[in-house]
Amino acid sequence: MYLLLKFLALFPLRVLHLFGYLIAWVLIHTSSSIQRITRINIQLAYPELKPATQEEMVRASIHSQCLSYLECIKFWGMSPEYSLSKIKNIQGAEHLENALDEKHGVIVIVPHLGSWELLNAWLCQQAQPMIMYKPNKNEQINRYILEARQKTNAILVPANEIGVRAIFKHLKQGGLTVILPDHLPKASGGIYADFFKQHVLSGTIVSKLAQKTGCRVVGLSCLRHHSQGLFDIHCTPVTAEISSQDLDLSVLCLNQHLEQTIAVAPLQYIWSYKRFRNCSHSLNLYKS
Repeated sequence: MYLLLKFLALFPLRVLHLFGYLIAWVLIHTSSSIQRITRINIQLAYPELKPATQEEMVRASIHSQCLSYLECIKFWGMSPEYSLSKIKNIQGAEHLENALDEKHGVIVIVPHLGSWELLNAWLCQQAQPMIMYKPNKNEQINRYILEARQKTNAILVPANEIGVRAIFKHLKQGGLTVILPDHLPKASGGIYADFFKQHVLSGTIVSKLAQKTGCRVVGLSCLRHHSQGLFDIHCTPVTAEISSQDLDLSVLCLNQHLEQTIAVAPLQYIWSYKRFRNCSHSLNLYKS
């Protein structure tokens, strides 16, 4: 698997995109789980759309998801300089610059939108981020990803209580961390909050770190530019409610920010993740 990933990374990005469209065609025309879950999520998130429009979104989303995963393989396998060469525009960079200048610590929240792995190279130019890393169960894949992470100046900490404590200390010292906040958390690490019209279990780690450290929280996403093989970085501030001592208000603020970020390019979001698996009404929305 390691050698296969290294081999795939040698292909030009435009060739990998062609592979992605071919894989997407197969997934769309078979009874694939990615198609089923994507359809359920889009129906939940956009119930006001006509069924035909929802189906168009499903197909476009599957295309985009296949491109995103192949882009991950490419950017993991290439140098940071290569990744930086693929950035076309950077919008709102001043929001991150201002947050770093305040030296109160910065949490960068990055949803699974567009080509999020490209952001590592750019962020490591702005600061030395501390990032939680959870090893992949497959040793070959883990070796490949870990090599990619070690190409930058990021500090890797384990995705557990030890890592959280290290990040807390890093933020208190004015450092920067990156958190992907759209995962379904464990019950002990979440509360229920509205997200795309669903009252769903939502992570509290960003809110609690912001409350305890007084750090700044900034949103970041990387979207495909209309020119093939190029990407735009979007940096947006998160409203002050994210630091509220009212945990319910803070988590709702985070979810609303994620919705607004996704709304910029909803077809580039990873809709095949079972994000609504734990809703307050206790129904398994993905049970066939």
